[in-house]
Amino acid sequence: METCPKCGAIIDSHWKFCTLCNQKLRNEEAFADGNTISDAVIMNAEGIGGTLSLLKDRIRISRKGLGSLILQGFKGDKDIYLSQISSIQLKKAGGFTNGYIQFSFLGGQETKGGIFDATQDENTIMFKPSQQAQFLLIKQEIDKRISQLRNGSNVKASSLDELEKLASLKDKGIITEEEFKYKKKQILGL
Repeated sequence: METCPKCGAIIDSHWKFCTLCNQKLRNEEAFADGNTISDAVIMNAEGIGGTLSLLKDRIRISRKGLGSLILQGFKGDKDIYLSQISSIQLKKAGGFTNGYIQFSFLGGQETKGGIFDATQDENTIMFKPSQQAQFLLIKQEIDKRISQLRNGSNVKASSLDELEKLASLKDKGIITEEEFKYKKKQILGL
């Protein structure tokens, strides 16, 4: 076990990043292809002119094809950290229209004009009805991971509040040092 220097969370020693705040704890070992653990793709969804990839702590929007070049220009891959995503809009494909997934984040410049504007938005990937299931699955996993990130920080804050109250009780002589240490271990899960 070790303590994250950024947020103070107690982390298993085998983790390279803090599971709450994604603070890098130590250098990562590289895979044979030069990528690191945080670069490993967990899930992909292939769309029209682009791919949405879920990595450990972020999503990656990759562009490909002539249509993407015309609509998006010469933009490279775009990474958005899960902690920065403020909303995800998924419009399902219909009988005559394609669907799309669009990511919003603080400071982002996403469009708000529906499917026609979405085709030109760099934070959006269009998909055909046959590709829709992939995007529904990846959205579900992204939502789950964002929820875990946000709930994890709430749990940490409440644990810190509880520890502060215990320290105050110990300082006032209401509980003993042994009682404080015992309860502290319970709170921290040690």
